[in-house]
This record gives sequence, C-alpha cells and structure tokens, in this order.
Amino acid sequence: MNTARHLRLQEALGFRRPVYAHLPLIFNPDGSKMSKRDKDKALRAAVRGMGVPPAERAGGNVAGIEPETFAAWLKDKDRQLELDEANSLAASLGISLPEINVDDFRRSGYLPDVLINYLALLGWNPGGDVEKFDRDFLVERFGFDRVLKSPAKFDRAKLLAFNHDAIQSLDAAEFVRLFRLHCAEFHPEFIEKLTPEHFDLLAVANHKRSKTLDDQVRSSLFFIENYASIEYDAADKSLRKVMCSGEPTGTAHLHALRPVLERVSDWSVAGLEKAIGAYVQQHAGGNLGKAAQPLRLAVSGTTISPAIYETLTILGREATLNRMRRCVEAFAGA
Repeated sequence: MNTARHLRLQEALGFRRPVYAHLPLIFNPDGSKMSKRDKDKALRAAVRGMGVPPAERAGGNVAGIEPETFAAWLKDKDRQLELDEANSLAASLGISLPEINVDDFRRSGYLPDVLINYLALLGWNPGGDVEKFDRDFLVERFGFDRVLKSPAKFDRAKLLAFNHDAIQSLDAAEFVRLFRLHCAEFHPEFIEKLTPEHFDLLAVANHKRSKTLDDQVRSSLFFIENYASIEYDAADKSLRKVMCSGEPTGTAHLHALRPVLERVSDWSVAGLEKAIGAYVQQHAGGNLGKAAQPLRLAVSGTTISPAIYETLTILGREATLNRMRRCVEAFAGA
C-alpha cells in the first residue's frame, strides 16, 4: 500500500525510480500477520489482566505516562503508545513483550549476523538444505528466482536456536567483548559496579549457559543488588528442601561455613575452592552440592547461579557473609 506513496515522493524529489520486488508477508506462528502493533496488543492484554489499573495502584502516572494518556490508550485499541513509553511501561510492570523492531532484538541480545541470516530465510531459500550462512554467502547467492510466494512464519524458537549455536561457537575473549558492548549500551550498571576483572569472570562463567547476550544479565542481577534486597521465601517448598532437609541441613552448613569463609585470606576462585573444598571433605562427605546449594541460595536468592567459586569471588567477602547471615535468619524457624 505504501509503494504508491513512495513513488510520488521520489517523483517530487527528482529521484530515480528503483525496480521493486516484494517478498512475501511474515506471519506469526498462529497465522496472524506479524506487525509492530503486536507489542502494543500484548502490553494492553497484560495490563488489562492485572485487574486494578496500574495508574490507580501507583496513585498517579505510570512510567512517566500521564493518567489521562494512559486511560485513553487503554480504552481505545486503535491508539498506540510511543515506543519508548511502551517499553518503559512494560519494564515498570514487569511485563515481557515480543521483539518486533530490530532494536528489540538487539536489546534482547541477538547477534546481528544471526538476525540477518534468519531474516533472509523468511521468504527465500538458498537451496541445498543450507540454513546457516554469513553475509558474503547471502550477497553472492541471493536471487529473486528462489523467493517464495507463500507467507513465511517467524519461528522465535528457531531464531533462538540459531543465536545459541552462534554464541557457543565464540571463543571466550570474543564473547566477553560482545557482552561488554551489550552491557555498555543496555546495562551500564554492570560495568559501573563490577571491576573489569569481575566483569570478565562473570561473562566467562556464564558463557556456556547463554543463548543470548542478555540471558546472563537477567540471571545475574543479584551481583549488583544491595544484599538487603535479596528475599528468601521460607514457605517455598523447593527452597525449604535446600535449607531444611538432610543432616546437616543447609542452614547448618551455612552456619558452619561462615567462620571458614571469614578466615579465607585469598578471596579468589582458587582460594575459595581450597577452603570450601576442605570443608566439604570433612563435613559433607566430599559432596560439594550439599554445601554449594545452600550457599548459592544465600547469595543469589535462587538455586541457580554460575559456579559457586566464581560467584563468591565476584560478590566479595562482605556481601557473601551478609547474605549468608540473612539467609540463616530467614530459615531459622522453618
């Protein structure tokens, strides 16, 4: 529909008219047309599902959006928030939105070459069962003779698998470099609060678990949060199992490990491995998990983190001991 407008503009500006060739439309997996409005629809549905309007709960504007603007947007499905307003609102309410714009995929940690590779396959087939290729291959092989007529479906799981493979093929130094660039643009707090050495250690420790450059950011926020903000849900069955089962219990291990860690003179991966390893041999029958899981829960608030020695090294002595103390107090009566 926009081609006619483009032709008029080119004509008015005295530009040479290009030759047009249209690729097929891109559909969502459910068969609907993929559109920039998908993000707005998802945000509107999530907000309505919350019951009490966020503006009322906040007693004023939400994410910098005036109450009148917010109410008008929520009421009129044809009205859309500005992109920065939508992203800000979603972030403030903890709502995940589908990636639609190129910047969305960059923010989510997809590699540019992977996205180009995948987008090229939406409506075009290079033949020979080839799916993964670089830009040089695309430039050399692309032709309209292999453009498909039927709509292409945007398979997010396949894109993520492509990105995962690409990230795992990177060497450690390149992954650290790319992760640093990603954080500098989207998560500067990690660069500001971690030393360069600890930042690199965090990246390397998470490399093999990462499908995108943003994966480890979401799972590593506990590294830069104040220790008092870590919450321990003593009613959670999975957490109670870690802290309250076995003999000694996880709580007992944390209590016994505190003086051990207080005496560690070399607070590094090697120094911590030596001290905790000796404790595990003597008090946990050589089973690191019996001591490491309570430690992991104490310092991160969850049962998932990078390797425990790297985790404690990055956190530092004071934050580690403070979180251990709070965790023991939280589960003392469980």
